[in-house]
Amino acid sequence: MVFFRAAFTAFLLCFAFGARAEVAIPQLTGRVVDQTNTLSSGDIATLNQKLTDLERRKGSQIAVLIVPTTQPEDIAQFSIRVAEAWKIGRKKVDDGALLVVAKNDHRLRIEVGYGLEGALTDVTSRRIIDEIITPKFRTGDFAGGINAGVDRIIAVTNGEPLPAPQPQASHGVDLNWDTMTSLAPFVLIGAIIGGGILRAMLGRLLGSVATGGLFGLIAWIVASSALAAILVGLVGFVIAMFADAVNNSGPPTRGRSGGWVGGGSSSGGWSSGSSSSDSGGFSGGGGSFGGGGASGSW
Repeated sequence: MVFFRAAFTAFLLCFAFGARAEVAIPQLTGRVVDQTNTLSSGDIATLNQKLTDLERRKGSQIAVLIVPTTQPEDIAQFSIRVAEAWKIGRKKVDDGALLVVAKNDHRLRIEVGYGLEGALTDVTSRRIIDEIITPKFRTGDFAGGINAGVDRIIAVTNGEPLPAPQPQASHGVDLNWDTMTSLAPFVLIGAIIGGGILRAMLGRLLGSVATGGLFGLIAWIVASSALAAILVGLVGFVIAMFADAVNNSGPPTRGRSGGWVGGGSSSGGWSSGSSSSDSGGFSGGGGSFGGGGASGSW
């Protein structure tokens, strides 16, 4: 009886140790996840732009993950767990790739989705690691190595015949916040001035509706996004409807030109836009992985 108790206790301890041995999978917060602060914000922005452009043009998704260590797991075991959790690449196309760097372990791996295994073969992945990435890593140039490796992965991906990506604008959710923020002052001033003219011609309500519709149409043409059109249209309507109400020099029906000048006080609401929303909105497309790729060290 004592033997069985001891054996059962040993089994539980081994099970608990095995469960604890797996490194937690990092949260997918963007196309580049750096848990070591190795890359500067500029490095990350450059990589994000490359990978975003690839996805918009080709449909494929590539992500970069830098962790301190994967120990006690082998990097191949850790990478496939991350790839399966993040689901990089399009569903049923499986055109995703993941570059994982375990900095303290001096190990790295390229994990390849099923749909890219024809072009980004195990041999090709190993050559990218050995000939392009690790020589720079050995000199301490991690940003240069990752950039060069990503460039090569993109070049190889470009050679793989894949289904064309669905136009993001058709979903109405592809909204470039950088563009919207840069256009905010023009929308604000235009809505105040144009709204005042249309209000005078059509009345407050119809003039405001016309202003919102006009600016929504312009946003649709510029951004090719239904979401952008709706947001800008609503902002144009609200500004046109209430711009003269913020004039403290007199009633809204008088001193209309004064209301236009004073409208600048509302611009603070636009200045809070963040330029980092692209990385926060990234998610895997449902791609699958089967262990293809290669590992290396430096």
